[in-house]
Amino acid sequence: MSRSDLDQRLALIKPPNTTFQGDHDEILNCDLFKGHWIPDLQGSQYTNSSCTTIPTSKNCFHHGRQDTDFLNWRWKPDQCDLPRFDPKTFLEFVQGKKLAFIGDSVARNHMDSLLCLLSKVETPKDHFKDSDDRKRIWYFPGHDFTLMILWTKFLVDGEERVVNGSSSGIFDLHLDKIDKEWSRDLPSLDYVIISDAHWFFRPIYLHDDTGVVGCVYCNTPNVTDFGVGFAIKMALRSALNHINRCKKCKVRVTLVRTFSPAHFENGTWNTGGRCNRTSPLSEGEINLSSNEWELRSLQMEEIEKARIRDKKGKRFGVLDVTRAMLMRPDGHPGEFWGNKWMKGYNDCVHWCLPGPIDVWNDFLMAILRREAALVS
Repeated sequence: MSRSDLDQRLALIKPPNTTFQGDHDEILNCDLFKGHWIPDLQGSQYTNSSCTTIPTSKNCFHHGRQDTDFLNWRWKPDQCDLPRFDPKTFLEFVQGKKLAFIGDSVARNHMDSLLCLLSKVETPKDHFKDSDDRKRIWYFPGHDFTLMILWTKFLVDGEERVVNGSSSGIFDLHLDKIDKEWSRDLPSLDYVIISDAHWFFRPIYLHDDTGVVGCVYCNTPNVTDFGVGFAIKMALRSALNHINRCKKCKVRVTLVRTFSPAHFENGTWNTGGRCNRTSPLSEGEINLSSNEWELRSLQMEEIEKARIRDKKGKRFGVLDVTRAMLMRPDGHPGEFWGNKWMKGYNDCVHWCLPGPIDVWNDFLMAILRREAALVS
């Protein structure tokens, strides 16, 4: 972002005083996801000292990150103000309910951000942790609220091929079978935030009940390579169809979180790619014809199809984070993630805590209130 852009925006800023008691009608009718980042000297609502549940790989300051300006920005929709997340109001809203993030490590990143924000009001109990620290359940007894992450690579059933006793890096995805790692818990949930994407960038063979129907990154005779977008779209469609058809389920609202972009520069994750910027990009500096935006568009299409197919009063919405996060190459751990097994590699996929990912919970609270208002 240029200095002149920053000066112009500073001149227009008034201190953000919007809470969730703000203009309800404005939030209902506003496109929250089209906007830009503006300076906000209030900074983050928590620190890496006040939140004790931050995973070490997302605790960027602990691992030596020195700059803090990346915390001093807030998202400003073009048509309205986005209220800052209010943990007290959120816990009152979800009292007696269960909310789950369904997805990969970026979904976990989102849950950890929400956990830090809610812990300002009530310290949760660490209720469950599996042996791989992938499924986690936290319980807020004062509000009878359960928060969980249900970890899944592909949303559908996926298995890595084993060749001569070793992992091959090649996966078989069964688009007609839902991953039981999350589907078995679905009937108990009230709110679902579902996402997928980053595991699809590898060799994959796609199956339905008739056999192999296509692939991703393969070079196999008589098998069509449909590309990453097709695989993501079909897996998401299967997951949303499953939620829609689930007769035992009581899910009130299902939100799809759109593609969260990586920001590797001067290489990929394994060829020296880095993400060492310290400030956001402007709207004019992002590419809305990029692969990331195409994946986001495919996800948006599936959300609309799920809404059309819904005949049982289930609600499907979106956390459309892609545009906002395309502007935040400064928010990743980069070299400050402390992985002793992968020294020299940068994490430009996940997000520092605290960091720009916290805006996802500003979006979450606003969208949940919007969906609830449309039901009532």
